[in-house]
Amino acid sequence: MANKRLFGSQVSRSMSVPAADAQTHHGTPAYKLDSFHALCQLACTGTMHNTYYAGGGDQLDQMVKLSAEVTTEQLAKLAIYSRQKGLMKDMPAACLLLLSKRDTNLFHVIFDRVITNGKMMRTFFELLRSGRFGRKALSYSISRAFRNRIRNAMQAMHEKGSPWLLHASIGNDPSYRDILRCLHYKPFTNFERAVNGWLADYEMKYWAPATYADLPITLQALDAFRKAETEQQQLELMPALTKVRWDLLSDAIKGTRVWRAVAMNMAPFALRMNLNTMARHKVFDDPDTAQYVADRLKDSEEVKRGGSFPYSYFMAYISLDSSVPQVIKSALHKAAELSCGNVPTLPGPVVIGIDTSGSMSSPATGNRGSATTKATCVQVASVFGAALLRQNPDSVLVPFDTCEHQHNLDPNDSILSIADRLSKYGGGGTDCSVPLGVANGRLRERPFAGCIIVSDNESWYNAQSYYRGTTTANAWSRFVDNQKRLRKFPQPKYVGINIQPYTIAQNKESTDIMNIGGFSDGVFETVSAFFEDDINRFVRAVESVELYKPQLDNEEQ
Repeated sequence: MANKRLFGSQVSRSMSVPAADAQTHHGTPAYKLDSFHALCQLACTGTMHNTYYAGGGDQLDQMVKLSAEVTTEQLAKLAIYSRQKGLMKDMPAACLLLLSKRDTNLFHVIFDRVITNGKMMRTFFELLRSGRFGRKALSYSISRAFRNRIRNAMQAMHEKGSPWLLHASIGNDPSYRDILRCLHYKPFTNFERAVNGWLADYEMKYWAPATYADLPITLQALDAFRKAETEQQQLELMPALTKVRWDLLSDAIKGTRVWRAVAMNMAPFALRMNLNTMARHKVFDDPDTAQYVADRLKDSEEVKRGGSFPYSYFMAYISLDSSVPQVIKSALHKAAELSCGNVPTLPGPVVIGIDTSGSMSSPATGNRGSATTKATCVQVASVFGAALLRQNPDSVLVPFDTCEHQHNLDPNDSILSIADRLSKYGGGGTDCSVPLGVANGRLRERPFAGCIIVSDNESWYNAQSYYRGTTTANAWSRFVDNQKRLRKFPQPKYVGINIQPYTIAQNKESTDIMNIGGFSDGVFETVSAFFEDDINRFVRAVESVELYKPQLDNEEQ
């Protein structure tokens, strides 16, 4: 009898599948992304901290190597996209630093669009001082860019009361004083001398010829707030501190009434991150304050302006103390829905695969020591899947590791409720072909517009050696054939969303296959465009960034 593995229909079917040209960390077949695509994947998922399969140094080495293989314009566009759409920090700063060594003109063009706050300023200096990008010393070009950035922020503060510098959380390593010393920054006016002296904590004698009176009213009020002895004195100063970041006040707050006043001025993202803190200080004991905070959390404009990851609301929700009132919990449900405002309504039902394997239990942004996020990859993937199912209720959601995990989810439940249930599945190996296998098997007679899989792409279980490509690619080939037979969606599309900084895929990029990296809601925009007309697929979305776009005022960033 003939060897069916060698001569059967399975082989002939798989001949149309591209041959695998890479490997997973387990040594099983995968597909290699081209240089720019791989760099995009790293820039939208990498944090330069250890992940389940790769160390932070590996990410950095890959990035430096890949950046040398792309053009300076591509590198500049990626720095902007990674920061503004991907909402990343370390990777856009690294892209900008690499760009400074290749094209100083482009470096200055995009600088303000990447260094958008004090954390980005500190990150850039940390990367520079590490020596991993070459020389540690500041070049004239970099110094000039930072001096101009600080001077423009000073001018905006003086003319418009812009709070950019007061929102510039620098930290202590390096501190604001360290950065000023590195830049050899020379203030031009008494206003600048006073502000720099105060922010860098210089003694008054080093402000000369500036005096305390040259400080803006906001900084004078902040200084008085810190020195106030009573709760009432601090309350009287609050109207002058509406543009001051809350954590510049928190260590000096005298009582609950002041905490409530601070809560009224906090930005939505700060409210979300400090709900338990406010509960401890009895802020929510006042029903009016609790309702005000709830309204701010679920305000659509505020959510959009805050630019938080969709999973951020999920993490805030599952971390809430029991003392936080229900009105706040309900607001987080609503805010989570709003944060996924870009979730596409697809042209038809799709198969949504959520990887719940063991490697997905690792921190979403890598192991960062004491700063490691509580959010795991599976929780991020669950929020993505829940949002897609919520917007496309006729779709089928398949949690998987080495097999499908049966569930009974109601698409009408809130995103947070669905995500909470999904994140509790799995823990075994990884087989990214499982969702497609479900569609090709028990759901064979159901038409689907495509398949979306959220994973780390480290699929190794059930990797048959007689396949030409990956198991997932072969399952996709059968999926396409079956949908053509059903005729409703004869040209289905596949989207592989990779939420970890690994530069491989389980399905090779083509007109009907898109591989995208990242975990911001910007991913949804690209997925939507891909299903509609393919204009804005991942790499093309990066390449469409306008380099010479007019810069916003500081307070608008």
